[in-house]
Amino acid sequence: MIVGVGIDLVDIARVQRLIDGKGQRALDRLFTADEVAYATSRARPAMHLAARIAAKEAAFKALSGSDEARRIGWREVEVIAQSGGAPRLELHGRAQLRARELGVGRAHLSLSHTDTTAGAVVVLDRGGD
Repeated sequence: MIVGVGIDLVDIARVQRLIDGKGQRALDRLFTADEVAYATSRARPAMHLAARIAAKEAAFKALSGSDEARRIGWREVEVIAQSGGAPRLELHGRAQLRARELGVGRAHLSLSHTDTTAGAVVVLDRGGD
């Protein structure tokens, strides 16, 4: 049974401007160390960071519905790059607590991008229902 759905699109050039203007401070605020390491190992880091921002925003939407959910931080939702496979969503802190509250058994994540835009869809399901 699906208990949450979220979708988001992010302009890659906007993320590039953010990184150019705020540098490491922005990276530390928005991403885990593993997310930054993955993105910066790629030819177009801003594209991969934009996809992760879209995934986090989509997750925020899928987890919404309570006062506590509105307080979920950027680093409490993490995109894990699996070798040879689809990306995986890892929830920490308040995000993990909200997922438990919803009875989430599995978080599905799909990322996509063009030259200008990154997008993500998150579907939360209870699994087994």
